[in-house]
Amino acid sequence: MEQVCGRPLGLKFNEVTCDLYIANAYFGLLVVRHNGGVAKQVAISAEGSHFHSLMLWTLIKTQELSILPILSLYSKDGMAYAIAMQTGDKTGRLLKYDPRTKEVTVLLRGLSFSNGVALSKDKDFVLVTETTTAKVTRYWLQGQKSQLSDTFTQLVGCPDNIQRNIHGEFWVAQNNCGRPELKVRPIRLNKEGKMVEELSENVGLVSEVQEKGNG
Repeated sequence: MEQVCGRPLGLKFNEVTCDLYIANAYFGLLVVRHNGGVAKQVAISAEGSHFHSLMLWTLIKTQELSILPILSLYSKDGMAYAIAMQTGDKTGRLLKYDPRTKEVTVLLRGLSFSNGVALSKDKDFVLVTETTTAKVTRYWLQGQKSQLSDTFTQLVGCPDNIQRNIHGEFWVAQNNCGRPELKVRPIRLNKEGKMVEELSENVGLVSEVQEKGNG
């Protein structure tokens, strides 16, 4: 039924327009307007290459939406993820969709199983977790390094999603990469990419960590 109904992998409201954007593994980027109704497809490819798996985040200030395809080489079924992990796939891309112009721009290429994105508090860079290379990559949006990328931090485990807290720090859900002997927990990184906290409890496989309240 996935080929008919699709498989949503990410949801995000534009807090300015209240439109709901949906990242769908089969149908690309969809939107449901603030008054509800049927989802409308707004983007399916970039530079002639179709989206396969998407995560998404919003730039509230500029009302732009950026989307992150996890894979752009293999099929959409579950085997794609296993193959990507085994082969070290580097076909992930960081994309930007502008709802005003309807254009999709490729910001970054060559990502290794890109799995999560987080915008900095000052909106000067965005972080991308790369699962198979166990690292977090930083793409600069503003300043002297604009349009350049670097390694924000190298991890011990394999990262999944990444979330920013109200202080501008980042929680990374990292796991053991399928190696039981590797003992890792989710960690909190400061704005410079240094670890400032490790989750105190063993919680098993973690997809995402969100900090509530004042931390």
